[in-house]
Amino acid sequence: MERLQDILQKARIAAGRFMLGRNGMDELNYALLWAYLALCVVRAVIVWLTRSAIAGGVFDVIADIAAIAMLYRVLSRNLPKRQGENLRFLNWRKRAQRLTEGAIRRHKDKAHKYYACKQCGTICRVPTGKGNIVITCPKCGAKIQAKT
Repeated sequence: MERLQDILQKARIAAGRFMLGRNGMDELNYALLWAYLALCVVRAVIVWLTRSAIAGGVFDVIADIAAIAMLYRVLSRNLPKRQGENLRFLNWRKRAQRLTEGAIRRHKDKAHKYYACKQCGTICRVPTGKGNIVITCPKCGAKIQAKT
């Protein structure tokens, strides 16, 4: 039993030494891992439903690309570049999360109607039940004719 523990301890130390100066797992790598696993599940379901191994071929290729990208990023020694990629991913994810949360909040708000400015894309909120109105965009000053 002690011999096995010694072997495992030496393996942990060797793996730690190998990973020194490498990127390792970050948020983008975890996203790639989850994408890989999801694609494998989708492929398995498609193969099971169609009873054909060829049907999941596209998902195999995409899953393999995700796995290779993840391994490349994990083992990479170019830390500034990998950190930049991870930062761009985190910014994209935060922006997508904010947009989704805003859409859910607007959908639940029954006391107001929301209109997007055609020039700048700003979302303008007006109370419902006011009839035909002209909304002035607070950001660019464009006029929006709307019915509440």
